[in-house]
Amino acid sequence: MARRPRVAPGGYPLHVLNRAAGRIRLLNSDADFLAFERLLVEAHARHPIAIYSYCLMGNHWHLVVHPERDGQVTAFFKWLTHAHAMRWRTAKKTVGHGPLYQGRFKSFLIEEDLHLLSVCRYVERNALSAGLVKRAQDWRWSSLFVRQHGTKEMKGILSPWPVDRPLDWVRQVNAPLTAKEMDALKPSLQRGRPYGDSDWVAKTTGNLGLIHTVRREGRPEKKVIGGN
Repeated sequence: MARRPRVAPGGYPLHVLNRAAGRIRLLNSDADFLAFERLLVEAHARHPIAIYSYCLMGNHWHLVVHPERDGQVTAFFKWLTHAHAMRWRTAKKTVGHGPLYQGRFKSFLIEEDLHLLSVCRYVERNALSAGLVKRAQDWRWSSLFVRQHGTKEMKGILSPWPVDRPLDWVRQVNAPLTAKEMDALKPSLQRGRPYGDSDWVAKTTGNLGLIHTVRREGRPEKKVIGGN
């Protein structure tokens, strides 16, 4: 079994997502995807962080990472998005045309158990879910493909998982996500709610000041005084 990475106490895996601003398409050609992969390698060299899985799509990307210390996530993704935006604008000759990304990035914490496997599965089947390939492992721009067929450089940025990856992992990634699985993930994807069992979520949101991510959306109900 692969050696598990050392993680500082209190550190949790995170799902990180960023999308293009407006209708911009970040990655159009193989050259665009390859350029972004080179940026991932460079970002990892500059600001090392454990990367468990990733998937690059035309107008957004997903990564599952695990920081060891405060500031590590911000340093990695700040450099990655800024460098990509600058190089993309320069290559497309659109410098000064506004932001490339919608914002900084969105993220949510993940409990380090089967919930981590669920998120990695969601990430690695993203292209399949979008109908871009018939088998998830055929999407060249994801960790699922890289673990089997990637270059030494790309394999080098992927860390061993802190939970055992099932032997039939590729089959599991290709299996459709159920409505129940998607309903469980939606609050995390949309609102940044930590993803785990109820006790862990309650403890984590309380300790880290994330109560707002588990509150019901909409205005609070007005209290009615008197009457029936």
